[in-house]
Amino acid sequence: MPARSVILRLLAAAPLCALSACATTAPAEAEVSALRSELRTLRASQERLMERVARLEAHDTVARAASASDGAAAKPVPVKVEPAPGNALSAMPELSVVKLKPRHEPAPKLPTAVAVVEPDDEQMEMFISPVAEEPAASPSAAGAATMVASNDDADAQAQQDPDLLELEFEKGVSMLRTGNVEGGVERLKRFAEENPRHPRADNALYFSGLGQIGLNEFKQAASTFERLIDSYPAGDAMLDGMLRLAECRMRLNQAADAKVLYTRVVTQFPGTAAATQAEQRLAALPQ
Repeated sequence: MPARSVILRLLAAAPLCALSACATTAPAEAEVSALRSELRTLRASQERLMERVARLEAHDTVARAASASDGAAAKPVPVKVEPAPGNALSAMPELSVVKLKPRHEPAPKLPTAVAVVEPDDEQMEMFISPVAEEPAASPSAAGAATMVASNDDADAQAQQDPDLLELEFEKGVSMLRTGNVEGGVERLKRFAEENPRHPRADNALYFSGLGQIGLNEFKQAASTFERLIDSYPAGDAMLDGMLRLAECRMRLNQAADAKVLYTRVVTQFPGTAAATQAEQRLAALPQ
């Protein structure tokens, strides 16, 4: 009996031992699993640290090599690229770039006012002074009669055709320029007398007066300019005619009359080129 009771007690305690053994191994396995997981994490972190250290060492090596090369760096040598034989003609040349600094200074101002000045007496005399004409062969009586008849026909046609009248005026001016001053004066005076309503009539009187000044016929020139001023007060040649009339008065020792004319131009036509010339000539007159 005692042995049997002992056996029964052992059999009853066996499950309890098994249960206790299971209870003691379960926490141990969980702890081992946790340790393994932590170990794997530490290994991965260690690998990342090793890779970072390797990168830092490589970067440090490159930096040291760059600093050493900068200390003893030489001027870079340009590399010349030779074009291929087939593209030799189309190769672009090397051009140097030049940078220009902008200029901040303002551009210089250009003079825009141009003073209008009449030519002096010497220039006018050179312009209309007579020149020696080459001797021409005397025409025959029949030829002379033909020339006179043709001139008369031309004058008759000029009175009817405006183009011929313009041509007649241009002929008179051309005679003054080419040296036939007397012929030009007569032609222009006849033009003004026969065509008083023509737009060129006042200009014909003005140029004929200039021709008379060139011939030193100051009294006749003064009469011509007076006719111009009285007959064409609104013409474009009237102001210049007044200046020329004052010039004739000076040549005829009539300084007082010349001063009156200059003063009239200044007071009645201020701001014109003729007024400017009149002021200059008034200042030059003896007081």
